[in-house]
Amino acid sequence: MGDNRNFIIAILLSVLVFVGWQHFVVTPRMEAEKAKQAQTTAPAGTPASDATTPAVQGGAATVPPTGATITAASLPRDEALKQSPRVRIVSDRVDGSISLKGARIDDLSLRDYRETVEKTSPEIALLSPAHTEKPYFAEFGYVAAPGAAVKLPTSDTLWTVEAGSTLTPKTPVTLAWDNGEGLVFHRTISLDENFLFSVRDSVENKSSAPIALFPYGLVSRTGQPAGKAFYILHEGFIGEFKDNGETAIKYAAAIKNGPQTVSDTEGWLGITDKYWAAALIPQAGRPFVANFSAEAGANADPQHERFQADFRYEALTIAPNSSATVDNRLFAGAKVSKVINQYKDQGIYRFNLLIDWGWFWFLTQPVFKAIDLIARATGNFGIAILIVTVLIKAAFFPLANRSYESMSKMKKLQPEMERIKQVHAEDKMRQQQEIMELYKKEKVNPIAGCLPMVIQIPVFFSLYKVLFVTIEMRHAPFFGWIHDLSAPDPTTLFNLFGLIPWAPPAFLLIGAWPLIMGFTMFVTQRMNPAPADPVQQQIFTWMPVIFTFMLASFPAGLVIYWAWNNTLSALQQGVIMRRQGVKIEIFSNLGIDKLFASRGADSGKS
Repeated sequence: MGDNRNFIIAILLSVLVFVGWQHFVVTPRMEAEKAKQAQTTAPAGTPASDATTPAVQGGAATVPPTGATITAASLPRDEALKQSPRVRIVSDRVDGSISLKGARIDDLSLRDYRETVEKTSPEIALLSPAHTEKPYFAEFGYVAAPGAAVKLPTSDTLWTVEAGSTLTPKTPVTLAWDNGEGLVFHRTISLDENFLFSVRDSVENKSSAPIALFPYGLVSRTGQPAGKAFYILHEGFIGEFKDNGETAIKYAAAIKNGPQTVSDTEGWLGITDKYWAAALIPQAGRPFVANFSAEAGANADPQHERFQADFRYEALTIAPNSSATVDNRLFAGAKVSKVINQYKDQGIYRFNLLIDWGWFWFLTQPVFKAIDLIARATGNFGIAILIVTVLIKAAFFPLANRSYESMSKMKKLQPEMERIKQVHAEDKMRQQQEIMELYKKEKVNPIAGCLPMVIQIPVFFSLYKVLFVTIEMRHAPFFGWIHDLSAPDPTTLFNLFGLIPWAPPAFLLIGAWPLIMGFTMFVTQRMNPAPADPVQQQIFTWMPVIFTFMLASFPAGLVIYWAWNNTLSALQQGVIMRRQGVKIEIFSNLGIDKLFASRGADSGKS
């Protein structure tokens, strides 16, 4: 069993080394290389360190930085919305408005999602106009070639409504603006049943000379999302490009490394948070340059940092008395797996990767699909987790059976192993040889006992990702006091689960489900043979306590899974131990039985 425990420790240490190497060595090298490439691709005359002006290949034109600076004069959101005339957005999934000043999509709330589990809680406000505390908006427009004197629409341009009065999935709206110099701009905006806006921009050239314009689109955000950043979760710039792969830059790295540029003909780019995203989808087949830029905030305040993801097409030349059109799309909403996959199936290149499925995506996605399917049938994601756990246990039942049989045999051999150690107490080599001969004679594989643990690690991590990143789990209730499976158990032992009116510090928030998990882990460990090494005995004795504190801050759904999995494992192992004729001893490894025996003897003497 000592070899078994050493094997497990070696696996855990290997995982820690791999994660540490990836985090502290590989990731910084990749970010440094990307920054170096961004500097070498910046056009002449464009400072590589200028985080407010995205670089554009060829030096033809640049997309203007439009992030709004937070000042003491920042307005409440409702007041900022009154600063310009607007066209309403109304659908079953979203509501908001488009500002006619600048024709920006800068007011969007998600009707299906609220800030807390309370039904009266405010809707999630995804996009907000400039001059608010957290500006976040999308903008489309044109830039002219350097030196060209062309009057173009800006963020201060007041557009007029040409057709439609309210944007709905059935009624698009068309905006127009005449520059008074022969160019008339039209913009038709439509919305599907979910979160996808389609934007058709056209320009009429009524002048006597050809005009070259560079259409662009951008998403601008001021301030980082609330809450701490997680290493296993990507939040920040994101993009997928057909010829140039993936771009994923976390908020902090964007500030540190400066602007980055990618050229392609198909893909998408934007800004993503844990559950929400705003992504631009340029017209497929039309060459574009994508830029990611960030600017540090005043006094190094993350809430004053500005981030902009934008793209710019090649020059669009419009002959006299003719017009030209370009089509763009904007995703702004919740990262619902079914909806995201639907957009991918509609032709948006690898759009399913907008959700961060993690390293074990080949496990994470099937696990999520199974949980989601069962939850739709049962009406409860918690029940779905329990059923999926049973299915996983059933899938690995033969392997687990062999493992538990091996462990039961080893436990049955413990008295003989102890005898060998006593007989050859001074000869460690002879001890190992005799024990190995005993294993061969009884056909016991000491490594087999750790296989369920090894298998459980990637499954555990996959389920963790599912609970952590999928919006379907957000605010999903279980039973009793668990109202959100994606959040930690809200109860704590140290105020007697709410009976004492005291809020303990964070490290003492040990809820009921973490305690249940810790107890089930204790039971499964005590059913196994005790490690031969006294140090290992102490480590594994305290491991349930350590894991109880560690998992207390994890999503409740994950803790419920772990407790249920432990319970099933204990039942399965108990059945096998009985078949093997092995006595089930839960407390003997701790010496509690000896303690009670000694107390009984003392009582008899008295």
